[in-house]
Amino acid sequence: MALDKPYADVPGTTVFDADMARKGYHLNQFCMSLMKAANRDRFHADERAYVDEWPMNEDQKQAVLDRDYLRMIELGGNIYFLSKIFASDGKTFVHAAAQMTGMPEDEYKQMMLDGGRSPDGNRYIGEK
Repeated sequence: MALDKPYADVPGTTVFDADMARKGYHLNQFCMSLMKAANRDRFHADERAYVDEWPMNEDQKQAVLDRDYLRMIELGGNIYFLSKIFASDGKTFVHAAAQMTGMPEDEYKQMMLDGGRSPDGNRYIGEK
C-alpha cells in the first residue's frame, strides 16, 4: 500500500523521498563515481560506454547523455548527486538551474537577484 504523499500535488515539483531514492539509486551512484578523476576521465572519453557500465535504465542513461537534469530528477536523481555531472563538465549550479527552468543563464541569475520566482501557480493544488 502506497503512503499518502500530501506533497505529490505541488505543480512542477518532484520531492526526493524514499521511493525516489530507490528509483534513482544507480543513477545517483553513477554520479558519485564522478568524484574520482579517473572515472571523470573515462566518462568524458566515452560517455556511452561509461554509462553502460551502470545498471541504470535506458531513460536514465539517455538523460545523463543529454544532460537533461530535470528528467534525471524525475527519474530519481538527487540534485546534490547530479551536481557531480555538471561539475565534471565545468558547469555551475546556476547553469543547471537555468537549464531546468528553461531560462537563459543570465536571465535566471537576474531573476534570483530580483527576489526569485513568484509563488503564484506553484502552491499545491489543494491549497486555498
